[in-house]
Amino acid sequence: MFKRGLDVLASAILLFFALPLLLLLALVIKLTSPGPVLFRQKRVGRNFQVFEILKLRTMAHAQAGLAYTLGPDPRITPFGKWLRRTKLDELPQLWNVLRGEMSLVGPRPVIPEITAEYRSRYALLLRGRPGLTDPASLKYSQEAQFLSMARDPVDFFKTVVIPDKLYVSLQYMEKANPWTDILTLCMTIIILCFPSMSRVYGDLPNATPTLAGLEPQRVSRIDRRPVSAKVHAFPRESAEREARQKKTLETLPSQTILLQISSLRKQSAPSASPESASRL
Repeated sequence: MFKRGLDVLASAILLFFALPLLLLLALVIKLTSPGPVLFRQKRVGRNFQVFEILKLRTMAHAQAGLAYTLGPDPRITPFGKWLRRTKLDELPQLWNVLRGEMSLVGPRPVIPEITAEYRSRYALLLRGRPGLTDPASLKYSQEAQFLSMARDPVDFFKTVVIPDKLYVSLQYMEKANPWTDILTLCMTIIILCFPSMSRVYGDLPNATPTLAGLEPQRVSRIDRRPVSAKVHAFPRESAEREARQKKTLETLPSQTILLQISSLRKQSAPSASPESASRL
């Protein structure tokens, strides 16, 4: 009750003072790109109740693409880049907090497809309301830039980032109280001003591919439930990734044999002529 009371009071006050800024931002969005001012998307809330999250629109209207922005995205408008960098596009979510769909502090709400894939873990997290901010979202405050370094952003997001976020959020949820929530809100303001301070929540996993082209390190602390392609968050990208992996595995044996033949050739016939080497 105390947490909900704080949410209502703080969101009402913040909305009141943010209203002039919201009107100004809405005017700029309307003048710089066609389409609605607000972006609405289905997200999963407390006890798996679906609601519409509100954001200021930062992308070109009605353009197809992934439900999540994973690195640089051509759909983002020039003004939208600034809104995302300053996090001002999140201000309308204060209305979601006032309505009781979200809280000021809690795990970030995700699309239904992701909760279906990680349902056992979200069943624990969504005992409470999702929030505007929490330690996991602060740790990945520069998520888009971070994912741009990954060889396969979609795969890295699903197999590394999401499990790590779930782990951090669950760890916080076990010890959360009003004082830790207030500290998290204060840290949110600090990290907005000084993004490098996000490292206080731990080092980010390695997103750069290895020299051998192997998969980046994975977070194995959370088991994922198998999911069918029908509820997969990124079905096309997953299918393409699996096809690439299969092709790579098929070519590895032949590549290994060629390397072995080349090595034996050098050891057994160091003085062999080019003609004899070509016959080998």
